[in-house]
Amino acid sequence: MLTVCRVFDSSSECPDGLIALCLESLYSNMPEPGEYIVGAYLKLILGCDIIDYNVRPPGGGLQGLEELNVIGINLNDSTVHICEVTTHITGLLYVSNSETIARIRKKHKRQRKYASEYLGQFSQHHFMFWSPVVPRGYLTKHLDEIEGLELIITGEYKRRIKELQMLAKKTTHNTGNQFFRMLQIMEHLRD
Repeated sequence: MLTVCRVFDSSSECPDGLIALCLESLYSNMPEPGEYIVGAYLKLILGCDIIDYNVRPPGGGLQGLEELNVIGINLNDSTVHICEVTTHITGLLYVSNSETIARIRKKHKRQRKYASEYLGQFSQHHFMFWSPVVPRGYLTKHLDEIEGLELIITGEYKRRIKELQMLAKKTTHNTGNQFFRMLQIMEHLRD
């Protein structure tokens, strides 16, 4: 998302640090590669009509800092998918196993709160956690205990990517998703 507040006629009119602040804001709001993967799946496999990235609750303040990574809305069946995406390719971990579970529980609670406060008009709410590498054991055991959170982790994550790869092989039109476009290019390479 790019917001332009004021255009300066010359660099001498631009206050110190404004350019750096604008660039930081621009890049901090851009979706991460893992978020594009989830957005592609929601749009192209689950049929969501609307995909939004890095959604923040309205009103600002500290609550406004707590973003939701990807939200997909399917208008036909009144379904919303709220997704937390953690793309740690060497394995999911925040400081310690217990801290990792605590953070994901907190994020899931935030997903539920956002859905109840702002997405009540949709009849179905799905809460997802996407991560490509989650070590089996403590983390998977405790993630499984989070009620109402669908886990797309490790092997299931890989299966979802394969679904997108198979679709990319059969299609050539640009869907507006950078990750899926890359899959299409790779699947249509020729010698």
